[in-house]
Amino acid sequence: MKPILWKTGALIMLSLSLALVFPACKKKNVELAPEIASSDEALFKLGEAEVKKDTEKAFLYLRQVIDSFPKSFYAQRAKLLIADAYFKKGSEGDMILAAAEYREFINLYPYSPSAAYSQYQIGMTFFTKTLKAGRDQTKTIQALAELKKVVTAYPLSEQAKSAQEKIKICEERLADNSLTIATHYYLVEAYKASTSRLTELVTNYPGFTKMDAVFFTLGDSYFKWNKVDQSVPYFTKLVTDYPKSAFAKKAQERLRQIEVADKAKKQE
Repeated sequence: MKPILWKTGALIMLSLSLALVFPACKKKNVELAPEIASSDEALFKLGEAEVKKDTEKAFLYLRQVIDSFPKSFYAQRAKLLIADAYFKKGSEGDMILAAAEYREFINLYPYSPSAAYSQYQIGMTFFTKTLKAGRDQTKTIQALAELKKVVTAYPLSEQAKSAQEKIKICEERLADNSLTIATHYYLVEAYKASTSRLTELVTNYPGFTKMDAVFFTLGDSYFKWNKVDQSVPYFTKLVTDYPKSAFAKKAQERLRQIEVADKAKKQE
């Protein structure tokens, strides 16, 4: 009789522990034999099999692996599987939960080969929600910060190269957003604001693909602000470095106007 009582007790204890961990899942009828409940591998495989069909039920199994076998290899896999499941759902809330799970993974298993992947995925939870230039760039800034951590903390990882590519995209988007805002200031003749924004852009994003537009708008902001001497270096750099740009002809015209004005002053 003792073995039967032990089996029944183990079954009840497991059901109770699952209900306590996930009170929202009380309706789930999860019954497991003791040999499965006592096996990290068996629990993980049950969760893995359920994750595409019933995420809620899968999480019961996977979290039981983590709670009952925290030092197990399968606990690491279970943690990542939960994080990935949230990530694949893709909603704003799910991305927040995914990032939290990935962060916990890094804290629990800092020396795991999957730590670099987890950090990269944190960056991607923000990257996938970034908006175009002219709109709120908070997610882009967050993505950039998290992706840079991949390169810094895991420079030799497979994810470092992918992170570098995403970093370039983030920086391009932030630079484009700054140019959009600066151009607005330029058009409404708020030259102090446009020059400030564009100067920061030149410093922070030297690889920006629209730098010819930046140099012209910056130079012309100074020109129209009657700070002609400060405009010359930007017009000159535009003509020298981007001779085929559509802005190069405009810059040349400005330089000619400045030259004519200087000669007129000398003749006075």
